[in-house]
Amino acid sequence: MLDKVVYGVAGAAGASVVAWKTMFPWINHDLKVMKVGKRFKTEMDKDLESGEFLIDRFEKHVYNQPRKPFIIFEGNVFTYEYIDQQANRVANVVRTWGLSVGDTVAMMIYNEPAFVWTFLGLQKIGIATALINFNLRQKQLSHSVNVSGARAFIVGPGAELFDAVHAEEGEFGGMPIYIQGCSANQMPTGYISFDDLMAASSPAGVDASVRAGLTPMTPGCYIYTSGTTGLPKPVFIRQIKLTSLSGGFLLVDFSKDDVLYMTLPLYHSAGGGLGFYGSIRAGATMVLRRKFSASHFFEDCCRYRVTIIQYIGELFRYLLSRPESPEEKSHQIRAAFGNGLRRDIWEQVQARFRIPQITEFFGATEGNTMLFNVSNKPGAIGRLSPLLRMLSPNYQTLVKYDIATAEPIRDSNGHCIEVKPGEKGLFISAIAPELEEVNFYKASQEANEKKRIRNVFKKGDSYFNFGDLFYLDRDYFVYFVDRIGDTFRWKGENVSTTEVANILTSLDFIHDANVYGVTIPGQDGRAGMAALTLYDDKPFTPELLRKIWKHCEENLATYARPMFLRLQKEATLTATFKQRKVELVKEGFDINLVDDPLYFVDQVTKSYIPLKQDTYSRILTTSKL
Repeated sequence: MLDKVVYGVAGAAGASVVAWKTMFPWINHDLKVMKVGKRFKTEMDKDLESGEFLIDRFEKHVYNQPRKPFIIFEGNVFTYEYIDQQANRVANVVRTWGLSVGDTVAMMIYNEPAFVWTFLGLQKIGIATALINFNLRQKQLSHSVNVSGARAFIVGPGAELFDAVHAEEGEFGGMPIYIQGCSANQMPTGYISFDDLMAASSPAGVDASVRAGLTPMTPGCYIYTSGTTGLPKPVFIRQIKLTSLSGGFLLVDFSKDDVLYMTLPLYHSAGGGLGFYGSIRAGATMVLRRKFSASHFFEDCCRYRVTIIQYIGELFRYLLSRPESPEEKSHQIRAAFGNGLRRDIWEQVQARFRIPQITEFFGATEGNTMLFNVSNKPGAIGRLSPLLRMLSPNYQTLVKYDIATAEPIRDSNGHCIEVKPGEKGLFISAIAPELEEVNFYKASQEANEKKRIRNVFKKGDSYFNFGDLFYLDRDYFVYFVDRIGDTFRWKGENVSTTEVANILTSLDFIHDANVYGVTIPGQDGRAGMAALTLYDDKPFTPELLRKIWKHCEENLATYARPMFLRLQKEATLTATFKQRKVELVKEGFDINLVDDPLYFVDQVTKSYIPLKQDTYSRILTTSKL
């Protein structure tokens, strides 16, 4: 079938299939993409035709394989039947709250089985779930819950989670807050024990008619992304997208016979949307860890006979920094699926850990398309060949951009200009006409509009702006270059420069904070750096540096805390008094280029210390920060 497509293209050019493949050897890579794409489309079409949602798929697996292990956590096995019974208890509890299909309940739970059955229980009755990042504190936490429009808030087991919520007491608009992991007599007044409600709830199934009002466009959950507004924004993950996310693992032929090893947070679209939902779709087993551990990674993979692992780029760097072990070569892993694996370590990973297939993908939580590399091409995140663009249901391309404004460059007709092989460009993807006004975020219209580029190639068209810079090589493979705009990526998380700057300038001695990401040799992503100006040209004293460290520790997630500080006498501004980052990013923390005082975070002294030559050299050569 696929060769017939190529034959049609070749015939139009007056050449045989063999000749076409000889003239354009990259066509074989396109065929691989087309084969996977066809399978994905077939599966999605089946779901749409049947009206089956992700929760229906789960309940079907419960019926067909009740005793099959679904979740393995800390040595304990939770079958499909047991998870279903717990999810039924959740559904029966929440049904008494007077909510309707499409209403929202927020939940903040660590990676553990309670996350799984709480999420599924809410899905059983058509309730959308706002998946709150358990690293958030103070204003970021209360904002994330409130902006979702949640009618209730379920908090998972753990003193740290409760303390984070309790610290924001009074900021949740009076919504009921339910706490897992303790009974009523173990909590302060004002909170409700979810465990007590679960103990009194029935494990009996909930009839599917309860969620009869579900449609493909009904919100299934909200996954948060950090953006230029400075605070997390909830992204609409509608039921149709829940289904499409669950199909991502089709790229590695994920089936019920596979065992997935999951160390990524389930509140993310990678760990949750692709991994967790993908396991539901396939009817597979998921080995769940509370958090990533390099020392236990391959030990667990061998113990549980893991066949598929999901990664982010930093994960493999930590594994490579470990001493070699017998387990890293005696496992049964057949494929690794993820994003962020850089070209410089790709082949080292494959050779040392003996992983036959590495499938790299690129996507965005709020995005409308996905790129993937099924050719084992080191460093590539996908393909954008003429043939694939022609066949794609939504046209994807790279366009030239202005590095100073991070906006596309337009020609004399006001249209965007596509890049050629060998050039870098901004990645955009066409929005179907019928979806042009469908919002990506449950936020302001302004935030949604910023993700659209209009009149791209013709009047009236609309494209999604991913805000990422890619390089297109001569064989039409695509490589991630950088993230542009007001966010950067560090430790697998998106960091909002505006959010961090706002936190820093809330200190009464900081006049201005210009936050940006800087590259560190051997590290994935960009580490946070802040160029600061102080009131009255004050110098940085040890006391002030400790105050900054403590303020960041209390108000920012670990990954968002600046690793470097730069003290400036005057802020770097444009002619229109906007912060300018280009020169700051270029100079980074290089003590040979920067004349301003530089400082580096020090966890031992719980402060920032002057960046000297010995510390600078250590940063450049260390494998783990």
